[in-house]
Amino acid sequence: MKLYIKYMVSQRCKMFVRDELEKLGVNCISVELGMAEIEEEISEEELETFRKNLKKAGLELLESEKHILVEKIKSVIIEMIHYADKMPRVNNSDYISEKLGYNYTYLSNTFSDVKGMTIQQYIIRHKIEAAKELLLYDELNLTEIAFKLNYSSVAHLSNQFKKITGLTPSYFKKLKEKREKNLEEL
Repeated sequence: MKLYIKYMVSQRCKMFVRDELEKLGVNCISVELGMAEIEEEISEEELETFRKNLKKAGLELLESEKHILVEKIKSVIIEMIHYADKMPRVNNSDYISEKLGYNYTYLSNTFSDVKGMTIQQYIIRHKIEAAKELLLYDELNLTEIAFKLNYSSVAHLSNQFKKITGLTPSYFKKLKEKREKNLEEL
């Protein structure tokens, strides 16, 4: 049996879900971003307890087919951007469609209906979050970050970065340096 969980986007969330299921005496086959697979059916009472415990942690058990599909789309995007060593060098639409086994138009329409934004807008937001993280780590320069996140150029990354954050990547990086300098002066 598969349980689909909304807002499950980190390793910590995965550990929490596994722990909560184990507290109920339920054997987990696997816990992935947005989904837990368990060996046996779970009683209504156990499901309600699990639902309440998830809610306390800011997570939500999904039951609508549309919402489940949207969580699957989000999981593919999050893995693609934040956890893969390199972004795939194919169109995002082809990659997502292939991973989930659905026509991209169907996926896109479902996602937009549920989230109120396009898949592409969601991808851009996550790519900018990844870029911010990489800028703060200070291990890669902007050219390397643009390549890693599959941007056609540094200018393209910079334009999207400014559009989303209101800051240029270099100014964003300077803010970090300024904060560090201010902390040293305390």
